[in-house]
Amino acid sequence: MTVRLARATDVAFARQAAMKAMTSIGASAIKRTKFVTAVSEIARNAIIYGGGGVISFATVGNGSFRHVVATCSDRGPGIDDIKQALTDGFTTGNGLGLGLSGARRPLDRLEVESSRESGTTVIMECAAR
Repeated sequence: MTVRLARATDVAFARQAAMKAMTSIGASAIKRTKFVTAVSEIARNAIIYGGGGVISFATVGNGSFRHVVATCSDRGPGIDDIKQALTDGFTTGNGLGLGLSGARRPLDRLEVESSRESGTTVIMECAAR
């Protein structure tokens, strides 16, 4: 499933898609909630800082080794220093600086690729267990 991220209300659609994907792999309520929260933050960042984009969801693996992978891409100005952006307290806006670093904590994997030419892509992965 792919969700277009153009305005703030689209974050709700991304959250719903994340919940549906996590439910489909049998994730616990806690895992579902944590993943949805991370997706919400990254989708919101794509809209605010990246000028919009898309987020897509896929399930991978089988049996008790199932995962959801969410890929969020925008065409914004990119992140100058990804390592710094993943540090608690770092912000380029008016927030608390817990966006990327906060999204990373509940995930099994978070990868960020970014450049001024191509924007930012964030890959998030969360296992059912």
